[in-house]
Amino acid sequence: MLGISLLGSLPALAKTPGEAAPIEARGFDHYTLALTWHPGFCATRHDPPRECREARLRRGSEAGFVLHGLWPSLPHQLEERGVERQHWWRKGCFIERERTSGGFCEHPPLGLSEALDTQLDAVMPGRASCLGRYQYAKHASCLRLSAEDLFETSVALVEAVNASVFTDFVVTQRGGEVRRNDLIDAFESAFGEGKGRALRLECGGDGNRLLTEVRIGIDAQRLTDFPAPESLVKLGLGDCPATIEIAAF
Repeated sequence: MLGISLLGSLPALAKTPGEAAPIEARGFDHYTLALTWHPGFCATRHDPPRECREARLRRGSEAGFVLHGLWPSLPHQLEERGVERQHWWRKGCFIERERTSGGFCEHPPLGLSEALDTQLDAVMPGRASCLGRYQYAKHASCLRLSAEDLFETSVALVEAVNASVFTDFVVTQRGGEVRRNDLIDAFESAFGEGKGRALRLECGGDGNRLLTEVRIGIDAQRLTDFPAPESLVKLGLGDCPATIEIAAF
């Protein structure tokens, strides 16, 4: 066990009404905002989870993308201890303590405020399978990041992406095909020319052609500036082919 917080002691952070509480980061470089294209994700599941089977739980995808998670990069303290980046991505906070046996719902409840609980339900249908509990346990429970701040900020980030011309473009392609480069161009139209490397596209299904997720790199020190171009950082290339299918329910 580390015995101390990876981020150290943080003061209370002021916010104006209606704004998400900012997450200060002093111990890692960037976040990856992972957003699921819900129809594509569900189409690639051999045993679809509840959020794919129940129509009421698919309503959150009508606005565009839904939340998978907000993932801090490798904490500097762990890097100094010799932990490799790929090991952190694979294990996360379970490096420090063993993962709870059983499914996602075996992890502790998040204890969110009633208002945030409702907001998160609207953008994270995977909560029906306790995805939020697992995301916090793996990616943030060993950091000084409260579940309330992490998910309040996550909701704001999802809403910002879904309000963009990038999501508008993806939504208009539902049920069809699109060139990968056209998706990147749409992202740059929304978030800044030359910022396409901040976008990672993930695909699955037969021929690995179905869009399942997009990931966006955000500078940990510029999180509250998102979606300004200066807040974005490069991510590795994804695994999608030159032509991508955009599934629809």
